[in-house]
Amino acid sequence: MLKLLKFLKKSTAAIILVILLLILQAYTDLSLPTYTSEIVNIGIMRNGIATSVPEVLRKTELDRLTIFMTQEEKDIALPHFTLMSKEDYSGKQWSDYEKKYPLLQSEELYLFDGVDTELVADSLALPSTIVYLLEGTEETSVQIQQQILANLPDALKQGSSDIFAILSLLPAENQATFSDTLREKFSAMSDTMLVSSASAYIKAEYQAIGVDVDQMQINYIIVVGLKMLGFALLGMIASILVTLIASRVAARMGRDLRSNVFRKVVSFSHKEMDQFSTASLITRSTNDIQQVQMLIVMLIRIVIYSPILALGGIYKVLQTDTSMSWVLAIGVGALFLLIGTLFVIAMPKFKIMQKLVDRINLVTREILTGLPVIRAFSTVDHEEKRFDKANMDLAKNSLFVTRVMTFMMPMLMIIMNLISLLILWVGAHSIEDGTLQVGDMMAFIQYTMQIIMSFLMLTMISIMLPRATVAANRIDEVLSTDISILDPENPVAASSSRKGILEFRNVCFRYPGADEDVLSDISFIAKPGETTAVIGSTGSGKSTLINLIPRFYDATAGSILLDGADITKLSQKDLRDRIGLVPQKGVLFSGTIESNIKFSNSGLDDMLMKKAARIAQAEEFIDNKPEGYGAPISEGGTNVSGGQKQRLSIARAIAKDPEVYIFDDSFSALDYKTDAALRKTLKEELSDSTLLIVAQRISTIMNAEQILVLDDGKIVGKGTHRELLRDCEVYQQIASSQLSKEELEQ
Repeated sequence: MLKLLKFLKKSTAAIILVILLLILQAYTDLSLPTYTSEIVNIGIMRNGIATSVPEVLRKTELDRLTIFMTQEEKDIALPHFTLMSKEDYSGKQWSDYEKKYPLLQSEELYLFDGVDTELVADSLALPSTIVYLLEGTEETSVQIQQQILANLPDALKQGSSDIFAILSLLPAENQATFSDTLREKFSAMSDTMLVSSASAYIKAEYQAIGVDVDQMQINYIIVVGLKMLGFALLGMIASILVTLIASRVAARMGRDLRSNVFRKVVSFSHKEMDQFSTASLITRSTNDIQQVQMLIVMLIRIVIYSPILALGGIYKVLQTDTSMSWVLAIGVGALFLLIGTLFVIAMPKFKIMQKLVDRINLVTREILTGLPVIRAFSTVDHEEKRFDKANMDLAKNSLFVTRVMTFMMPMLMIIMNLISLLILWVGAHSIEDGTLQVGDMMAFIQYTMQIIMSFLMLTMISIMLPRATVAANRIDEVLSTDISILDPENPVAASSSRKGILEFRNVCFRYPGADEDVLSDISFIAKPGETTAVIGSTGSGKSTLINLIPRFYDATAGSILLDGADITKLSQKDLRDRIGLVPQKGVLFSGTIESNIKFSNSGLDDMLMKKAARIAQAEEFIDNKPEGYGAPISEGGTNVSGGQKQRLSIARAIAKDPEVYIFDDSFSALDYKTDAALRKTLKEELSDSTLLIVAQRISTIMNAEQILVLDDGKIVGKGTHRELLRDCEVYQQIASSQLSKEELEQ
């Protein structure tokens, strides 16, 4: 798999951009729970009062707060409050303040300058809580006031029930002692309770001043809500861009992989092609690359994003004022236990998925290609059963994996819901104890879900990875296959003074992995203007000999020369440009008759095209078609007969105008009349070329200037028809099996 990642080098800039976008997306996703917490904690629970420091205070309230402040707290807080005076502001500013703080018209107010807010908040938290409780009318406040009054001298309580008025009558030392006693009593309160009490005090003070607290609350919720919408929109845009870029990067990689695999397969010799089935190569070029392409999208989209989200979520959880991190550990542990179990069960099935896809492609291709034979032998039922088996094997494997994976989502939802319940149960006790706010608990739940989902996404990748890894290894197997037939580093050009002289010198050939030679000590010369024929029994090595000339295989010993140059010293293009090969099985391509004849020479004019068709005895049936040379040819040439296919293949080779023509049993589908006419025309029109004909029929080659008789990979006879009838026993046996006694005597 790692070897294929080199194809991502072209997309380095895009991947860097994706990483930046993913960081942005993770930041927006992790910010939303914080804003949710603020809406609940501040917008709802604290009426939109964001800080524990009032913007404005009545002078009487500031005096009351100072009673319960230490000297250090006074030094920190009091310098930040300034008495509001009309002389210090412009007319418009003062008018705006009067509208905002209606009590300003009748009472002195102190304005907070907004500097060192946290320090001032800490200094005012405990004093404002004490003052709020002493001023309150709730049952708890009344009980505290009664307890304090009960401890004060009766002389001070005469004529007034205002606890602050009574305290003001005490000497400074007694006030300090009384303040220390109250501070010590309330110091055990948690920070959360202090903040809540301070917010309640500020709300009461704002109401007393005439501030519209309800509107303040609505404004705060709207502002935070708009921020959440903005972050959500920004995260959505980042997610869309990431998906788009990741898809383009993966598609580009898939394109490059397909291109490289195709070029590699096209460069294969017969030796490499024998290592892979056609169906397997098709699967590797399509389905396997598709699996890798899908994985790349997931890798870019999730594998990079998940750690960012998980680490960010863990950081946020640790920053939250909670002691519930152990709940997160339980959730992640349960998730890994679930995924690990499913992983162990499903992994073996993932590994064999691609082999089963290979198998069904192979069976489908064989059945569709051999459909006429299947129908002719009435084996349709058998082939249907063979396809059904391959299909069911793949279906069962896919169903097993799918059924196993269906347990994941329900189990995941159970785990997530149980974790949520556990957080609610633990959080409720913390809220009751005053150590946790409701919004913080909600944020903790969201962060926990984000962390669990990030780990889930990673495990989903680990489930996809085995199949994609198998696919990647299969692709790499094609790309890393060594090519056995290569061009020489310094190719030479064949001599221009000798055209079409083909010579075999003591050539031997053995298939890779075989124990014996298929061809042994083959030597002959094929000259221009002459026909050299090769004949022999089935399996004697005729087609193998032909395949050595265009270097579909390389000889294991000896040498083959074309115009005096060893063909292994020539470039493959130069060599094959000099050869016109008509294979044993005629192969046509989808298109028209014209495109198939001009396949070997795209620049061929129509006159030479028609000449090639005439020489190949194809002109008659072409002219009988309404479209003529524009008649369509279906894939594989299935809409023409075997003889027509062979004649078009021969016309294609003639259109190339090579030095050497090789006909590998290319007349087998022709009737005797067409065969004879074709051989006669070839002799007349191609008199300057070298003709090499492999045939099964004596009648096809009996007029050749040189006939080679192969038997068990060796030349057992060489000469003309008459010479071989006289001197070669193998040729005599072949001739007697095909010709009548009268023909032999002639």
